[in-house]
Amino acid sequence: MENKWDHFYKKGYAQRLQLIADSVGLSDAQLQLIHQNEDHASGELVENNLTSYPLPEGVVTGLIVNGRRHLVPMVTEEPSVIAAASNGAKLLSAGEGIHCAIPEKLVSGQVIVKHAEIKAVSKFVETNRQQILNIANQSHPSILKYGRGAQKVAVRELSPTFLSIDLSVDTGEAMGANIINTMLEAISNWLSDQLHVETTMAILSNFADEEVVEVTGQVAVDKLASRSLDGRQVAQRIADASEVAQLDVKRATTHNKGIMNGVDAAVIAFGNDWRAVESAAHAFAARQGPYKGLSTWQVVGDQLVGKMALPVPIGFVGGASKVLPLVAVNQQIAQIHHSQDEMQVIAAVGLAQNLAALKALVTDGIQKGHMALQLKSLALSNGATTQELPAVLAQLRQIANPNSQTVKEILKTIRR
Repeated sequence: MENKWDHFYKKGYAQRLQLIADSVGLSDAQLQLIHQNEDHASGELVENNLTSYPLPEGVVTGLIVNGRRHLVPMVTEEPSVIAAASNGAKLLSAGEGIHCAIPEKLVSGQVIVKHAEIKAVSKFVETNRQQILNIANQSHPSILKYGRGAQKVAVRELSPTFLSIDLSVDTGEAMGANIINTMLEAISNWLSDQLHVETTMAILSNFADEEVVEVTGQVAVDKLASRSLDGRQVAQRIADASEVAQLDVKRATTHNKGIMNGVDAAVIAFGNDWRAVESAAHAFAARQGPYKGLSTWQVVGDQLVGKMALPVPIGFVGGASKVLPLVAVNQQIAQIHHSQDEMQVIAAVGLAQNLAALKALVTDGIQKGHMALQLKSLALSNGATTQELPAVLAQLRQIANPNSQTVKEILKTIRR
């Protein structure tokens, strides 16, 4: 007997939606909401398309990267992220602002070989290095339209059983996942024939240690003063918090999550794979063994200086950027024109986000500013309209621990 969910992907949109609605009892209002957000372009991106799930997009102002001012679109549901990034950008805006450099931009991948002798494979790869690179480039002839193509190949021993043959490719403006996977499969087939070895798999690596942005920013300590602490005290506390993130994995994880709040939101706005950037960043944080904070802050004279190395494996063209029309709009808003621009702006947002979070953490505490912005979410999620919002917020700010019931009582009073 055929299951009603069999071959779900072959059913028409209306049939799929009706099947879901009947199975879980969706109301007419819920169906209307799904229809309102349904986007045919989304159906080309994902299988079993149901609807589009919109997230708010805002803009970070005041970010200066290598002397150029940028507005940076960010997509996030978290109320405090864009406010914090803008605050951090403003603090770091003196002079040329945040300085970024990209030593190299190479996408990497690996062919995993089983039961092969490391010396024999290493010698073969070294002897045939140029031929391997040529095979890679010939497997994807259009690569030279995008970048310089395959650049490096190396062998690593993973265990007595497995070896990894690592390929590094300049994919230019493309993220390059499909390009490098095609190359790796061609190399895998050739190596199997030449060496008579078993290749377990051939796949790109999201460990993007060859797509790293080096970020530096500084702020005068006197700009960091709070109501209860002078600027040098705040700067030293930020430096101390940074040091703790180098010592303790629990703190490092939260430290890096704060950086990625900004990074992910910008990556999504530019139509890139934020999961790839997340995995690369966290793996990079543990590349030397212990997991550590990605950024460090130190007081140097009258300046608080922040430094960070962050992998940003993104592409300027291809992927979802072709299908999502807002990507091109967001690139124009940010005034970025190629992948290295985009990488640098994204990394700079991460450093600005980090500074703002640390400053809040060591002065008033993270909750004060965070909860002030959360009040909007609390009000809206409990029925306040945008017109009612100012009046509701004014009353909520006078209450120590407002909750859903508080909002409902306020709305009753306002609507009488």
